[in-house]
Amino acid sequence: MPTKKVKLERTRDVARIWLDRPDVHNAFDDEVIAALAAAVDEANQHPRVRVIVLGGRGRSFSAGADLDWMRRAATWTPEQNSQDAARLAGMLRALAHSPKVTVARVHGAAVGGGMGLVAACDIAVASERARFGLSEVKLGLIPAVISPHVIEKVGVGRARALFVTGQRFDAAFAERIGLVARVVPDAEALDLAIEEVIAEVRTSGPDAVRAAKELVRVVPTLSEDQVDAWTAEQIAARRATPEAREGMTAFLEKRPPAWVARRDDPSEDHFPTPEDEGEEED
Repeated sequence: MPTKKVKLERTRDVARIWLDRPDVHNAFDDEVIAALAAAVDEANQHPRVRVIVLGGRGRSFSAGADLDWMRRAATWTPEQNSQDAARLAGMLRALAHSPKVTVARVHGAAVGGGMGLVAACDIAVASERARFGLSEVKLGLIPAVISPHVIEKVGVGRARALFVTGQRFDAAFAERIGLVARVVPDAEALDLAIEEVIAEVRTSGPDAVRAAKELVRVVPTLSEDQVDAWTAEQIAARRATPEAREGMTAFLEKRPPAWVARRDDPSEDHFPTPEDEGEEED
C-alpha cells in the first residue's frame, strides 16, 4: 500500500520501515496504520529479509495518535471504532509476531501508540534524548490495544503504574524497566548500535532465530505440566535439522557456519517484482 506517510526500503537482508510524517512527529492515523501493516507484511514475506528496523523521520520516533484522526473517531459509531481499533491491534500483532528480528530505532518522542510500537519490537535501541509515556489517561482514554505488548515488555506491576499516571520518562528509565535494550548518546551512535544488532543476527541460524522467537511467545502460555514436554520436543526437533547439524559441525571444525559464510548479492537491493517470483531463498 504505497503512501507518503510510510516508506519501506530494503538493502540485502535488512528492511527499514520509516514513519515519514516529521511535521506531526510521526503521529499515526488510519492511513499510517494500514501502510505500516502492509509494510510489515511485505517485509515478513520477503525470503531474504532477516531484520526489520522501524524508525521515524525528523525529530521523533512517533508521538502516537494523530489529533485529527482522534477527532474523527469521536464521531464514529461503536462498530466503526471497534473495526478501527482491530486494525491497529492487527498491525501491532503482525510486528510482534514477525518471523524476522524487529528493531525499534527510537529518538525524540515515543509516546502513546508510538510507545506501543517500541514494545511490539523484539529489541529497542534509544538515544539519550528519547522520551516515553502512556498519556492516554490524560485524555480520558486508556492504552488498550497496545497494552498486551507493553505489559509483556515491562511487567504487570510497572505497567499498572505507567497506565494510571500517564507519566513521561526518559531513556535511562526505559532501559531500567526493560522497554529499551540499550541507550546511546546520539543519532550516530544509534545507527552504529543497530548495525551491531544486525551483525549479531547475521551470525545466528535463520531458522533457529524464528524458533527462538516462538519459544518466547509460547512458553509463558503453558502450564507447568506442559512446559517441560513441549520444550523437550522443540530441542529434540531442532537438533535434527540441517541448520543445527551445520552449526554444530562448524563449531567443532572451528569455521563459520554456512549462513555466515554465504552473502546475498549486494546488487539485489529491491523487493521482488513479478519477474522475481519463484526465486529461491538464500
